[in-house]
Amino acid sequence: MRVHRATAALMVCAGVALATATMPASASTAPAPSTGNRVAVIDCTGNAQQRPGTFMLACGDGNNVLTSLRWSQWQSGSAVARGTDMVNDCRPYCAAGHFHGYPVKVRLDNPQSRSGHSGQRHFTQVTLTYPADRPADTPRVVTWKLWS
Repeated sequence: MRVHRATAALMVCAGVALATATMPASASTAPAPSTGNRVAVIDCTGNAQQRPGTFMLACGDGNNVLTSLRWSQWQSGSAVARGTDMVNDCRPYCAAGHFHGYPVKVRLDNPQSRSGHSGQRHFTQVTLTYPADRPADTPRVVTWKLWS
């Protein structure tokens, strides 16, 4: 049974990574414009996205993914969404761990010019607020810098 669960968890991670990498620009995420005051968020593959439905926070191993994102605000200074934070508990280790979903409020902030992409701005900070349950050893509000 443990092997089946570990395989299922690995398949979920691989599926999310594959779907994100192969999703056409006409799908639920749109590429950011290269000019104007529109701002984007940069995904794990270096693509600029606006209002993504999913967003991977743990690019290296896929053990933390924001899903079912519904954006209530997307402005030049910040963006706000609600969704689910899918986190692998990595017990007894990550390949055998289980994913758990936690309702979360997501806020993107601190837009900066994107190096090497003239006229493009991207959010550089994400704040997660858990209104109820949250991952073990995680504060109710956590802020991280995003990659560029």
